Amino acid sequence: MSTTTALEVTRLTTKQKVGVAVAALYGLTNIPSVLIPTPDGETGPPLGILVIDSALGVVALVAAVLAWRGSPVALRIAAGAIVVITLTGLPAFFVDVPMAVKAFVGVSVVVTLVAVVLMFSGRRPASVVD
Repeated sequence: MSTTTALEVTRLTTKQKVGVAVAALYGLTNIPSVLIPTPDGETGPPLGILVIDSALGVVALVAAVLAWRGSPVALRIAAGAIVVITLTGLPAFFVDVPMAVKAFVGVSVVVTLVAVVLMFSGRRPASVVD
């Protein structure tokens, strides 16, 4: 009795590769977040959020690399990680912070939307490889 396992591999379109690359870069830029804590007396994210963002940055980067190799599960994980990173920044719109911070968060929302839309555009059916 032998069992064979099939690995699911998806060939990415050019749009999807661009989306995965944007997600990888976005994850990469969030990794050093924990190294730059908010100075005392200034308004900014708590250290816990910075730790979460750094960890999710690592998850997004690793998942993006695996997604580039064709893993559809990793594609979803990378998208989820960058969405959660972006969600942690949304409170900046509701507190008194400098306009530059709000603009930075706005840009991160747009980058996330673009990456996710590109990552899931033009999906091809998965081919099964033994």
